[in-house]
Amino acid sequence: MPNQVTIQSQAKKIIKPLVEIALQSQLKTWKHGIRRTKEKLAAFETRFGMSTNEFEHRLQTGKIEETLDTIDWQMEAEALRILEEEYNALRDAHVD
Repeated sequence: MPNQVTIQSQAKKIIKPLVEIALQSQLKTWKHGIRRTKEKLAAFETRFGMSTNEFEHRLQTGKIEETLDTIDWQMEAEALRILEEEYNALRDAHVD
């Protein structure tokens, strides 16, 4: 079921183009955030010699001790999931 949002404004200016620009701007922001977060994850993976998936599995099973580095790595992995979820939610949206 598609989500639908109605926007009303008392402004005399037509707001449809403004909403479209705002959506595109937000998508660009999320895309940039996704790219930077992936770069940070890749640095952790190189530094510790394992994928983020492997790291998370080892952390959850207690095979890796929690440190400031592992907390940072875990936060970046969660940030990527959130950014991608938000990006995907609006990626195919259109303004009627």
